[in-house]
Amino acid sequence: MVSRVTFLLSFILGSSLMGSLPLAVQPAYAEINGKPKAVVELFTSQGCSSCPPADKVISELVAEGEVLALTMPVDYWDYLGWRDTLGKPEHSERQRAYAAGRSDRDVYTPQAVINGQVHVVGSRRESIDATIAKLQKASSDPSSSLPLEVRLTKTAEALTISVDGTEELGENTTIWLVFYDDVHTVDIERGENRGRQVEYHNVVREMRPIGMWKGKRTEMILPLSELAKSGYDNCAVLVQSTINGNPGPILGAATLTGLSS
Repeated sequence: MVSRVTFLLSFILGSSLMGSLPLAVQPAYAEINGKPKAVVELFTSQGCSSCPPADKVISELVAEGEVLALTMPVDYWDYLGWRDTLGKPEHSERQRAYAAGRSDRDVYTPQAVINGQVHVVGSRRESIDATIAKLQKASSDPSSSLPLEVRLTKTAEALTISVDGTEELGENTTIWLVFYDDVHTVDIERGENRGRQVEYHNVVREMRPIGMWKGKRTEMILPLSELAKSGYDNCAVLVQSTINGNPGPILGAATLTGLSS
């Protein structure tokens, strides 16, 4: 049974209502990308002298293309003398919520959170790789540590999000639309990294909940033109469980690059 949803853009994108786009009258969908091995979120700060090596690790992961690596700049080091030009309080809140969900107080930079489950020091590439391998070994899919299949396909008019699989759910499982930019190059003028120029890759600019996943195949359609108007380079979809009000394991992910192309 397929649950198919076309959303009000006033809810998703702050725009007008888009009518349903029947599959029968659309050209054949072209698959955008395969299933990533894992999702790696790096919580980093321009005001943290330990972070540039971790930012470089993310650039390596992005270049290799096997995982969905996302940079989440935080704002809680701004008081040290340099306001992070990419930092967002929402990222700091997400990192703290992860710690609350794990029942620990481990909020630091650089911190890499893998599949919403395990955290390691973000500059330690060997720890990231070992964690992904361990999660992958425990997965039923030898090619990925993520149990759900999430596909993003598009026509000239629309982006279709498909979620397939059956998993034990937390209290809620949310489908997130994540907008991110390819790269930002920042000249840091003050603070611990004063005088350094740092490149940040796959920088998250916005996250929006666009629906709930209820454990069966789900399909939703978004207008590609409105996504392109966001002004961001790319978008990703995360299917993530919520446990006791906090973000839990990421069950599936997919990404679409080049929103304007």
